[in-house]
Amino acid sequence: MYAVIRTGGKQYRVAENDRIVVERLAGEPGDTLAIEDVLMIADGEAPPVVGAPVIEKAAVFAEVVEQTRSGNKKKRRKNYRRTKGHRQDQTVLRITGISATGEKPKAKAKPKPNAEKAPEPAPEAETEPKVAEQAAPAAELAAEAAQAEPAAETAPAADKTAGGKAADDKTKE
Repeated sequence: MYAVIRTGGKQYRVAENDRIVVERLAGEPGDTLAIEDVLMIADGEAPPVVGAPVIEKAAVFAEVVEQTRSGNKKKRRKNYRRTKGHRQDQTVLRITGISATGEKPKAKAKPKPNAEKAPEPAPEAETEPKVAEQAAPAAELAAEAAQAEPAAETAPAADKTAGGKAADDKTKE
């Protein structure tokens, strides 16, 4: 479903959850506004409803996201030093609902902020045996590995230098 609305002398095509930037409208961030200048409403396969000039009782509901000002039009040229200029006040809106009958959309249930629950620490008596059980097999594996490898296998690797040929060269000379 989408609608064409008029605000600030301009027309906008909007659908639910769209964000639009319009000329300044009264309202604080978080407020809900009803825009009643609805020029057209279209819904799926049904033919669009066109107003003459507006549709009676139709409304588009929007939430004010923020009140801002437009950016300045700085030219990227050497020695362009203009400091004054017009910056239009703007309102950023998020469309929350479109209604052909003017009924306000139902407010969505906002999740309540839950008090952050700290995870309960496990009793120390339970954690210590588990650590000991995990450490015991690792120690046994390390001891078995040390017994399985003879010391002779590690000695030739220690004799070789970075190039690997220096030890061989000394024996040939």
